[in-house]
Amino acid sequence: MRTKGRITSWNDAKGYGFITPLAGGERTFMHIKALANRARRPAVGDIVTYTLSADARGRPRADAAVIAGVAHAARPNRRPGTLPQLAAVAFLVLVAGAAAVSAVPLPVLAIYVAVSVITIAAYALDKMAAKQGDWRTSESTLHLLALAGGWPGALIAQGRLRHKTRKQPFRAIFWVTVILNCAAFVWLLTPDGASAWRSIASAVT
Repeated sequence: MRTKGRITSWNDAKGYGFITPLAGGERTFMHIKALANRARRPAVGDIVTYTLSADARGRPRADAAVIAGVAHAARPNRRPGTLPQLAAVAFLVLVAGAAAVSAVPLPVLAIYVAVSVITIAAYALDKMAAKQGDWRTSESTLHLLALAGGWPGALIAQGRLRHKTRKQPFRAIFWVTVILNCAAFVWLLTPDGASAWRSIASAVT
């Protein structure tokens, strides 16, 4: 059975909002991915029809939503390119090679691998939360993980999970973190960088 309502709250940056049923009742959560017709972005005041379902916590959620009067846009079924994922793997191999010849300390490789694994998990949890309408992982957290060395894991997660691959300005900030982290890695290869790492290591131990 289809329900008809009006969008009374919409956060376009996060891609979700709430529908108030025209017949009255509790507000219903709607994610942008629940829309069947996306020729344009939803807006407050739009009339939508939808199938009423519930998230993991039993809260009302809209599925198969359609904005009244908006045509269905044909969307090509394209898979994300594999080049970024290959670049991520290639960088980790590069770090491993540098560690093998003692160009960088072995803990640097461990940090990249560990933070990348954590980042992949964070992306997976964020996508799951987006589907279920739960609390999301903040974008600042994802950026901090990328800056700390988790960007190879982020690229792998973005490609495999099809998550955070188009949203702006998230993508622009993400690539800034990649550039900054790579610059820090290159600096570690210099005498000054190696000396700074030894100072940090000795202070920690």
